Amino acid sequence: MPLNRRKFLKRSAVTGAGVALTGTAAAPAAGAAEGRGRRGPKRYALTVMGTTDLHGHVFNWDYFKDAEYSDAQGNAQGLARVSTLVDQVRAEKGRQNTLLLDAGDTIQGTPLTYYYAKVDPITAEGGPVHPMAQAMNAIGYDAVALGNHEFNYGIETLRKFEEQCRFPLLGANAVDAKTLKPAFPPYFMKSFRVKGAPPVKVAVLGLTNPGIAIWDKAYVQGKLAFPGLEEQAAKWVPKLRSMGADVVVVSAHSGTSGTSSYGDQLPYVENAAANVARQVPGIDAILVGHAHAEIEELRVVNERTGKAVVLSEPLCYAERLTLFDFDLVFERGRWRVESVKASLRDARTVADDPRITELLADEHQKVVAYVNQVVGTATATLTTAEARYKDAPIIDLINKVQEDVVRQALAGTPYASLPVLSQASPFSRTSQIPAGEVTIRDLSSLYVYDNTLVAKVMTGAQLRAYLEYSAEYFVRTAAGAPVDVAKLTNANGRPDYNYDYVSGLRYDIDIAQPAGSRIRNLTFGGAPLDDAQEFVLAVNNYRANGGGAFPHVASAKEVWSESTEIRTRIAEWVTAKGVLDPADFASADWRLTREGTPVF
Repeated sequence: MPLNRRKFLKRSAVTGAGVALTGTAAAPAAGAAEGRGRRGPKRYALTVMGTTDLHGHVFNWDYFKDAEYSDAQGNAQGLARVSTLVDQVRAEKGRQNTLLLDAGDTIQGTPLTYYYAKVDPITAEGGPVHPMAQAMNAIGYDAVALGNHEFNYGIETLRKFEEQCRFPLLGANAVDAKTLKPAFPPYFMKSFRVKGAPPVKVAVLGLTNPGIAIWDKAYVQGKLAFPGLEEQAAKWVPKLRSMGADVVVVSAHSGTSGTSSYGDQLPYVENAAANVARQVPGIDAILVGHAHAEIEELRVVNERTGKAVVLSEPLCYAERLTLFDFDLVFERGRWRVESVKASLRDARTVADDPRITELLADEHQKVVAYVNQVVGTATATLTTAEARYKDAPIIDLINKVQEDVVRQALAGTPYASLPVLSQASPFSRTSQIPAGEVTIRDLSSLYVYDNTLVAKVMTGAQLRAYLEYSAEYFVRTAAGAPVDVAKLTNANGRPDYNYDYVSGLRYDIDIAQPAGSRIRNLTFGGAPLDDAQEFVLAVNNYRANGGGAFPHVASAKEVWSESTEIRTRIAEWVTAKGVLDPADFASADWRLTREGTPVF
């Protein structure tokens, strides 16, 4: 690792809220992909590369397993691999004929990013340069859209990261809450010189996710607002065209489904990329993010122009690289996009770029040492393998920690007498805490998100509705019908992280019944639940702010919250105990039944 870290710094084009980026990159060398000869029209070939949802993956390394990353499909991940792919494309197309973009969720997601946000934070005086800034600067990104997870560590951390990047962080719909002016650069423009013709002007519009207003409410409320992607694209695309843009690309941290995970809490659609393509004329291509899907090419016809807009979403964690290949022709005094096609390059087909692995070797080793710290001893192996459909002690551990933290926090307050319940979700299907020594990485693999803890007051009736909503996660299965656990969950696409255990209550989930009528034998303290009784529910901040659209919780009275991550609280709890014994936290709270008969 070079000693002079400061060589990776640049001054941001944005020094505060409400300042938009304008400007044009230096033009590359002339003549790169011109033409069909003197008699035909001038032509130009441009390639726009894109990644998304990198989530702090620089190395092809699984910090939770302390081993090279591997999965059943043989995928490889990390910016070191992407760097090799990018170099290949630049060699094929000519670097001067390419752009490199990202669609957001960059600085959260691995122990590497957590370490440089919390353990050795980039915001400290004289602090380090963020590994993602170092890697992306070295690879040569041109522009990056803001993702919702950029806000997880607060605005100060995001602004420091922005300062360390040599590329703009774009967010046309991230605006100052008071002035409604852009708080980040809305767009980026670059000109590509063509011999014997005017330059080709390419504009990149960055759009982020309105759900930030819910998910990171604690950081952004009263400071930033996040209007809908469709309305902001309709505002900015005509401006970019009027500024002479021949090509308009949108980098959108938003999926294509047209759905939202937050119900009707916001008037804006979470996954709006296809809507933008359909409703806003003047867009040539959209780099899609947020959904962690792989879409090589999706063509969406614009309702007003009848022209197809090409969308592509490369797989997350730097496992794929999207290529948009544009063919332009110069006719009647201007450049026209003649065709666009999208394709994917696969990170598993190449080796790591040693430039990137060597650049960040020191940071990587620090994080490996950090996550391998031993904090306790487990008396038994705990696993999430069956936690989606069986009450698993490993999830009970999360709830026990959350209950203890909230009880202690509320001691001496007017709410100290209320019973404390807790919610937790089976985030991972592969997490395991082995018997024997327990490390930070074991516990981090159990709680993979940087969520924090909130206490809300809810009634018995509200909790009943909460549980009914959670139980929609299961596929209706008739009594006597065979049970295939691979098909039992995720009804209507509900992800695992939007299925909740609630500790402190006892209940059956009758999966033979229709959704909305599944919670049976709901008791508290051995008696039927009193709908009027009040409880304190310990919830993560995602759920507390409305993530997953669970009923009542977002509007419930908040009586306490903190900024310490739940995973840190788990590590502290285990460290204080020294021994991780299921007898200290395991409880039988719920089970699946069919017409009164247990499924398992």
